[in-house]
Amino acid sequence: MVADAETRPDPSRVIIFGCGYTGERLARAWRERGATVAGVVRSAESARRLEEHGITVRVCDLDELSSPIPDWTGALVYYLVPPPRVGHRDTRLRRLLAGATSQPRRIVYFSTTGVYGDSGGQWIDESEPLAPAAERAQRRADAETGLAGWCEANGVQHVILRVSSIYGPGRLPEARIRRGEPVLRERECGYTNRIFVDDLVELAIAAGERGVNAEAYNACDGQPGTMTGYFFAVADALGLPRPPVISMDQAKTVLSPEMLSYLSESRRISNRKARDRLGVKFLHAGLARGITASLVSHPAASRGTLTE
Repeated sequence: MVADAETRPDPSRVIIFGCGYTGERLARAWRERGATVAGVVRSAESARRLEEHGITVRVCDLDELSSPIPDWTGALVYYLVPPPRVGHRDTRLRRLLAGATSQPRRIVYFSTTGVYGDSGGQWIDESEPLAPAAERAQRRADAETGLAGWCEANGVQHVILRVSSIYGPGRLPEARIRRGEPVLRERECGYTNRIFVDDLVELAIAAGERGVNAEAYNACDGQPGTMTGYFFAVADALGLPRPPVISMDQAKTVLSPEMLSYLSESRRISNRKARDRLGVKFLHAGLARGITASLVSHPAASRGTLTE
């Protein structure tokens, strides 16, 4: 099932809140489709970067009550702004919604697969009840709830993408591997899920054009593995020594609380709904394809990211 033609958003005007690594690629993809695109960022430095790439920019700091909210009347809006780093609520998104004086046509919200919590390594899909354990995931679940309520009350369509860890050109953990930071031994690792950035952009476009109102779609490549396996695969592709491995007991004394929170959960996420209902083809599914594409496009791999 896809959205009826009468209710599909007009893609001629697109606004992207949080126009960073993924958002900038999404902006370029929509411009190639003939849309007028504006990127909303927090800082003047980010604004200058986007302007250098020919993207129209609006500056809006959602931590400041006085920050002007861009007019989004009738637009297709993407919201990629991360929540604050503390607390159980996404005060940034709620401040945006509370201050809105106009209505977009549709909002596509980038959430996280972390809202499912720990499934013990079982396969799960979008029908799984939300059970976020980590505060970072609780903030995302709060955003999903707040957005759904606001959109229903204001007659605005919304679609949720539950995004797994994003990687791609310039987004591999080379620096961490070169520093020799340890990883958890693989037999103690749970399952994690990933998506190549270009596949995420294609999914975001499909969600904007064809996603069913008020539905969620998992954004992952459907080929879960372990975090340790990911670091090993990147090291091998770069011709670097694999990171040293440690036990979970050792990890609790040397790894960051954030990393430990990722390692404490295990889930295998299905992307069947995105494939079957939105018709998305994940062209970089699996680490072999994704890492190769990352290095071809950006030989000097840089930092990594965790978003689950």
